[in-house]
Amino acid sequence: MFIRSVRGNAGLDDFRKEVREFCKEQVPPVVWRKQQRSQHLERHEYDDWLKRLGAKGWLTGRWPKEHGGLAWTPEQFLAFEEELGRVGAPPLITFGFALAGPVIYTFGSPEQKAKYLSDIVRNNTWWCQGYSEPGAGSDLASLKTRAVRVNDHYIVNGQKIWTSYAHWADMMFALVRTNPDVKKQEGISFLLIDMKTPGITIRPIKGITLGHHLNEVFFENVRVPVGNLVGEENKGWTYAKFLLANERIHSVSISKFEAYLEKIRRVLLETKEGGRSLSEDPIFQRRMAELEVGLATVKALMADQLAAARTGSPPMMGAAALKLRGTQLQQSILQTGIDILGRYGLPYQVDALYADWQGDLIGPKESAALIYEHLYRRAASVYSGSNEVQKNIIAKGALGL
Repeated sequence: MFIRSVRGNAGLDDFRKEVREFCKEQVPPVVWRKQQRSQHLERHEYDDWLKRLGAKGWLTGRWPKEHGGLAWTPEQFLAFEEELGRVGAPPLITFGFALAGPVIYTFGSPEQKAKYLSDIVRNNTWWCQGYSEPGAGSDLASLKTRAVRVNDHYIVNGQKIWTSYAHWADMMFALVRTNPDVKKQEGISFLLIDMKTPGITIRPIKGITLGHHLNEVFFENVRVPVGNLVGEENKGWTYAKFLLANERIHSVSISKFEAYLEKIRRVLLETKEGGRSLSEDPIFQRRMAELEVGLATVKALMADQLAAARTGSPPMMGAAALKLRGTQLQQSILQTGIDILGRYGLPYQVDALYADWQGDLIGPKESAALIYEHLYRRAASVYSGSNEVQKNIIAKGALGL
């Protein structure tokens, strides 16, 4: 396993310093204030930040140079992620640079590469993912959204669900059924769909966090040019598995883990029981030590998968192991935060997550954000493939089933 440290290297230390200084200079003051208060950002604020990273080349730093990337090593990518989390920079929206882009430059036509890749590098296009359906979640190959070819277009009808940021997106990469008469994995195609196309309806879904980033997307006779088919018709399951391996790597966000731990450390220092800071409590000291060891383990798994991905698609078994371990760590970190909050973790002041809120917080300033993340990341064991599916992948790979 690839376990070399991402610290102690002079070149990496200079890069870390550059990332920290870039964040301090390039994140607008209003966004810094929101980040410090753990408040939601608007689309234009994410867009501005991602464009600044894109102009630097860092949004697609892992991409090969021939496609507009910087060919970062695993150590560079991990250093980048760590520093973003530690300074409290805005999170990354990964659908374009981590998911759509690699599929297009690996399997797309020359015309598709010319049309889409440069805009992904600069974050000029926002993407969303059209995978899950009401009857096709963990069993994704059971999807029923149909695409019927009529001359030079596909006519798409059906529904997608849990579609993050569809209401912000310019484009969707979607799995559609183009042949219903064969084995279900063999009749799927991979389409790129302009979200402004007539016949697309987006309806918001509010989850347990009471926020809105999830959506239902309905397609009614949506015309998609045949030129937007990636690769071959009915071979979409191959491209879908490639994308899922990348998604499982990027669903484990080292920057978020670092940011969570920074919040928890502050809450530990500020919260007192019996006149003593909880940071002196041996039980929480042990739990924090366990989380630090867990994070080091996940970083080693991440580096191993990133190294494998440099020569092609990351192995499905390794990506599954990383996703499973990362999910468990993420939920353990956030559960620790809730346990530290104690009684302050009971009220969920969701309005405190918005910039125009003028009320008084109950408990530490991080409380609303920790509760939000704790609630939302319960879904981490489901999205990007459920933990049960990951265990099946690992078992099949390890046992040769």
